[in-house]
Amino acid sequence: MGSVSVTEIAFQDGAVCIDATVIAQGLGIEAASVQSLMRGGEITSLCEAGADEDAGRHRLTFFGQGRRFRLVVDEAGKIIWQSVTDFGDRPLPAALPKTGA
Repeated sequence: MGSVSVTEIAFQDGAVCIDATVIAQGLGIEAASVQSLMRGGEITSLCEAGADEDAGRHRLTFFGQGRRFRLVVDEAGKIIWQSVTDFGDRPLPAALPKTGA
């Protein structure tokens, strides 16, 4: 997975703005298809704000294409940690949001 610049993740008016190429890299898809897959419910996401010692951090999770792509970013949008879990052809675990729902 390539490196991501700070400008690709921003917080504006309570919303997270993230460049489609970041999501595409994490899910192993073409950046041009990210928006349509999100609109169609084939990519879902979850944003969690940190509390206590994690205040100022956010965990962004994207589910789609048999993968879970997770980022932890600081309040400036700098990526602190990232991971990808590839579930292959297996269905996503029951505890995870379903895609296409």
